[in-house]
Amino acid sequence: MGAPNAIELLEDLISDIESKLNLAPGEEPTQVSKAQSQGTKEKKKASKTPAKSAAPPEDLPEICKLEFKVGLITKVWVHPDADKLYCEEIDVGEEGGPRQIASGLRPHYSEEEMLGKRVLVVANLKAKNLVGFKSHGMVLCAAEMQDDGSEKVEFVEPPEGAPLGEVVTFEGLPAPSPASASQVEKKKMFATCMEGMKTNDDCVGTWNGHRFMTTAGPCKGRTVKGGAMR
Repeated sequence: MGAPNAIELLEDLISDIESKLNLAPGEEPTQVSKAQSQGTKEKKKASKTPAKSAAPPEDLPEICKLEFKVGLITKVWVHPDADKLYCEEIDVGEEGGPRQIASGLRPHYSEEEMLGKRVLVVANLKAKNLVGFKSHGMVLCAAEMQDDGSEKVEFVEPPEGAPLGEVVTFEGLPAPSPASASQVEKKKMFATCMEGMKTNDDCVGTWNGHRFMTTAGPCKGRTVKGGAMR
């Protein structure tokens, strides 16, 4: 076979360049650049789309879809237009600062007794307007009927060593995976869970026998045994 002519040498050179650039035979480099550019744009567009928070697994116990946070009442005042309501600011360890929450506890606690209390806040409830005051959650209490027909209500309190903002777990159950506030309201999760929520003989908060726990120990009332939690 004779020596390759100029055309054959040129074709070999083109083939070599196409191979190095990962081009199909006859494909123009600009076509690849456009495709690569389009792919880059699509990736950038996709990265800007925020990922939706996943809903909790359907088989997760309902109580594990609620979010109970350790909080501290840092400010309290009487609601000006409601006889039974206090307005509170409660530190639950959130960057946005304390939550404002209204509680119907004036028949059971003085302002002095409320201030500085460590409490559990049900944190993934929809905000509600309570006589003109927007309440962002609720504090968890236990209640029992007295012999004279009156009701005794007291806080279910986290232990001193539990850090503010810690999310309560439930002994013997999976880790909580809180649902959105809209899901909690739509599916009436809190109302459903209330049926199984009560204090035990040691005044510890439970759900169907599973204790409300923090890293510092269980959450409990002072004196109420077998009382409904709400």
